[in-house]
Amino acid sequence: MYILNIETSTKNCSVTLAKEGNTVIIKEIAEQNFSHSEKLHLFIDEILKQARISYKDLSAIALSKGPGSYTGLRIGTSTAKGLCFALDIPLIALDSLQILARQVTHKDGLIIPMIDARRMEVYTATFDSNYNKISKTQALVIDENSFSQITQTAYFIGDGAEKCKPFLQRENFIFLDKIIYPSAQEMSLLSFEKFLAQEFEDIAYFEPFYLKEFFTVK
Repeated sequence: MYILNIETSTKNCSVTLAKEGNTVIIKEIAEQNFSHSEKLHLFIDEILKQARISYKDLSAIALSKGPGSYTGLRIGTSTAKGLCFALDIPLIALDSLQILARQVTHKDGLIIPMIDARRMEVYTATFDSNYNKISKTQALVIDENSFSQITQTAYFIGDGAEKCKPFLQRENFIFLDKIIYPSAQEMSLLSFEKFLAQEFEDIAYFEPFYLKEFFTVK
């Protein structure tokens, strides 16, 4: 049973093919400018060819639902929904912050993933060491008082964490600089668990979790 996982919530365009919850093939690229519209369909085609299977062999499509980049989420969602409609297979949606948090392997503290938003704002939530979300997802403007209530070890990760370093200077705060973007690698097991539980989205009405309204400036 194969599930195609799509992660496009940040600058990382990431796709995995997973079988029974295990990643078979992964293709991803993180570029300064978003390359999702050019790379996503190409990655999907390449993965299926490399695995020597067809689209009809897929049992479900899983995507990262946000929060994150408006453009990236729209591209990922339109691709996933189009494939689900065409193949008549279910759609699975996963939390971008949970996908990011899964890259932390330390078991002695809290995990605080941060996806970059505007200026000193990040999309964030807090997870325990077992990846359970213990605070709601929010768009948070970071200052020197942020997370001041946390007394245990806290691991900060994601492309929003770097800019927050000057404001979060406490001994119990640790920045894992190598963990920058969510990856479809961490989606393989999560999507399989949701498939077994039959936690599927309504393909016609599903919308990404933007968290904030999209706006443009002239």
